[in-house]
Amino acid sequence: MKKRLTHLPAQLIAMAIVLVVTVPIALWRDGGAGAGGDVAGVALVTLSYVVSSLVIAWTDLRARHLLLPVALATYLIKFTLIGLAMWVVLSTGWSGLPWMGVAVIVAVIAWMTAHAVWVWRAKIPYVEV
Repeated sequence: MKKRLTHLPAQLIAMAIVLVVTVPIALWRDGGAGAGGDVAGVALVTLSYVVSSLVIAWTDLRARHLLLPVALATYLIKFTLIGLAMWVVLSTGWSGLPWMGVAVIVAVIAWMTAHAVWVWRAKIPYVEV
């Protein structure tokens, strides 16, 4: 399974960079609530993508014929849970919600960019070696 998760370090480094760049801005702009929202948004994206990666890697290892339905179900559940989390936070009136939303968008873009760069640079054989 470790072989199927070699992309994760690149994305986790990207998430750390997002936090290093955005938390000071959020803290300066909106104080602790803004910084908390920023951290919550990045953490939510990081957790969701790591869980998706683990589920997809496990399915690929154990039951490759179920990979597409499991991956699609994982993403459907993930996006539903992220939407529900944002909705629950919205109902509390927490002032960090705008930063959480921005952080989710920035973190997704950073994660996908890091993944694309990793794929571009990876030496992935077209056939089993």
